[in-house]
Amino acid sequence: MLTSIATVSLSGDLQEKLDAIAAAGFDGVEIFENDLLTFDGSPEDVGKTIRDLGLKLVTFQPFRDFEGMPEPQRSRAFDRAERKFDLMEELGTDLLMVCSNVSPHSLGGLDRAAKDLAELGDRAAKRGLRIAFEALSWGKHISDYRDSWEVVRRANHPNVGLVLDTFHIMARKVPLDAIASIPGDRIFLVQVADAPILEMDPLSWSRHFRCFPGQGDFPLDEFMRNLAVTGYDGPLSLEIFNDQFRSSSTKNVAKDGLRSLIYLGDGVDGIKVGAKAAALPPKAHARNVEFVEFAVEEENAEKLATLFAGLGFEKRGSHKSKAVTWWKQGDINLVINCDKDGFAHSYNIVHGPSVCAVGLKVDDAGAALRRAQSLLASSFTQPVGAGEIAMPAIRGVGGSLVYFLDDQSELARIWDVEFEPEATTGKPSAGASLKAVDHVSYSMQYEEMLTWLLYFTSIFDLGKMPTVDVPDPGGLVQSQVVQGNDGGVRLILNGSQSPHTQHSQFLNEFFGSGVQHIAFSSDDIFASVDYCRKNGVEVLPISENYYDDIDARFGLDPDLLDRLKAANILYDRDDDGEYYQVYTKTFANRFFFELVERRDYRGFGAANAPIRLASQTRMNRHSQTSK
Repeated sequence: MLTSIATVSLSGDLQEKLDAIAAAGFDGVEIFENDLLTFDGSPEDVGKTIRDLGLKLVTFQPFRDFEGMPEPQRSRAFDRAERKFDLMEELGTDLLMVCSNVSPHSLGGLDRAAKDLAELGDRAAKRGLRIAFEALSWGKHISDYRDSWEVVRRANHPNVGLVLDTFHIMARKVPLDAIASIPGDRIFLVQVADAPILEMDPLSWSRHFRCFPGQGDFPLDEFMRNLAVTGYDGPLSLEIFNDQFRSSSTKNVAKDGLRSLIYLGDGVDGIKVGAKAAALPPKAHARNVEFVEFAVEEENAEKLATLFAGLGFEKRGSHKSKAVTWWKQGDINLVINCDKDGFAHSYNIVHGPSVCAVGLKVDDAGAALRRAQSLLASSFTQPVGAGEIAMPAIRGVGGSLVYFLDDQSELARIWDVEFEPEATTGKPSAGASLKAVDHVSYSMQYEEMLTWLLYFTSIFDLGKMPTVDVPDPGGLVQSQVVQGNDGGVRLILNGSQSPHTQHSQFLNEFFGSGVQHIAFSSDDIFASVDYCRKNGVEVLPISENYYDDIDARFGLDPDLLDRLKAANILYDRDDDGEYYQVYTKTFANRFFFELVERRDYRGFGAANAPIRLASQTRMNRHSQTSK
């Protein structure tokens, strides 16, 4: 199937849209009428530009309020169609997409609609053109694809075919199995869109909340499996109305669109998406966060090392040729990079002290990289010195890196190969009871959230949890979790439209998106906090009012409540288990750490997030007034 996208899906003027669509690698494009009407040039110019960019003009759309009109509106509808045919010939496309009628003047009846489509097909055939009929989910008489197919079937015209649009089908919860019985050669166009499940009228839902496949909740895999049965091999096109996309980078959104189509076709037998489609390696199984790398200058490297030691980490080694140190506790590996060459140095210049890379352990690092590249992720390489191991990497959030490691290649030996071992301090790291990276939390522009959701869930075997709105003293923060079924990797994507939230302040300080906090799992949260305090690590103070509230909500044992309060530990409980969490103060106004203990609890303490944010806001205000 040719990959295509409707120009309405992107921001910018028509030329910007076409350039971005071609640069992303699409095979074709749908011209939305409004984009043509606002273009400062002739239809011939548009057609030539499309062809010069190597694109196929798949269709001109939409043609509205056609079938089932009484006279004199019916005659005018055919006159309008002839004018559109003239325009199509100038553009150089042979397909006109006709939407089912929404006019209050329209008359019902499938036979009436079929007769009108058949006559339009006759007129189109005389000019070598075709008609594709679509059921709008808010159509006055035809709102179900089964009815639009019946109209096309009764029209019985070789130049009249069907449009299947996933949004219009799924917004009305129409069964998908009937698709498999439609002959593939009678389907002229397939438009795909995803969307979150919302309780609202289809028109408003459609105009604001459509998104790319993989970014919403529609059962698109089931749709594709039924489509494959038909033998359809025409264009697979994106028609997306989304407020975030309209305020985002045209090039980035176009790239996301093509990634979504490649991902949509992945693994569906009988489906080949794209002119140069190739089989993808399976989703990379993200087993765990193998390491987190921090980019800092020398002064902050010393302070960060002191913080790591206070958290119970031991310095295990120094890089053989670079100013890089390795710290370890349990299965957690942390890297401090203050070398004056390479990626980390450049990242630090832009962002200051920061997390510049995360290493993920997968089953096969090479296959993971190939899948990521097939899904249009940007790979990263830098010179590899003598005695170093080349580690596959791709660009991640905010230009940071995501490295791939595995146990089946020399990557499993990277700590032994690249680092000179450090003599142990004699202070047992087990004293802090930290054992693994529980989750990594990214802060990003609100408009980026769907991009990174698709990025992580298409490359890795990570599923998404429902989004949560977290109250911040400065506004709302939207939080989206992606995680593996085994809990080995958990990532949190946060975005806010308010410029006054802690989240937005981080973006301003950081000069972009990035990791704002990292959570470490503990075997014993009380022992962890006690260890940290004894070693000079300050934790975030929590209001006593909070503990009165959780006592009222959960009826906690008085001794447990006192221990929580004394240690500034936050608490949550659900039907599955309990969750304990505590936060360090923010390091260099950039990032902070969280210590958590899970007792059969799969969430992230969302109810406690406003408490943490309020405390951080108070501390920031105090810090600013004391300067």
